[in-house]
This record gives sequence, C-alpha cells and structure tokens, in this order.
Amino acid sequence: MSIKATIMSTATGKPIQTFLFGRRPYAGTDFTLETGERVTAQRVDIGKPAPGKFITPVDVWVTPKD
Repeated sequence: MSIKATIMSTATGKPIQTFLFGRRPYAGTDFTLETGERVTAQRVDIGKPAPGKFITPVDVWVTPKD
C-alpha cells in the first residue's frame, strides 16, 4: 500500500509538492524532489483522518537548499 505525503519546507512552512512513498516514511529517509534535488526528511507528521474518511494526512518536512 502506498503512502501519499505532502512535502513541506521547514524554511517557509509551505508545501513544496506531493510525493508517493512505497511505505511509511521515517525521519532520515532520503528521496529526490521533482526539481531533481536530493533531500532528507527532517520530521514526519502523521495526522488523524477526517470524520468518515480513511485517508490519513502525512506531512514530511525537509530543508531544501534553495
């Protein structure tokens, strides 16, 4: 089962992109953004699903070099 996560910038606090992980991401996970930049997950926030929904929101915080 794949995990759809929102990639967030620690510098601006704004979303950068969405990313599909093959399994649950952890802090320290390395991956490549759409821009080709390789980043490491600093923090992973897993929220609660909305009432009546089954999709859990996942935010992965990274520090891009730009």
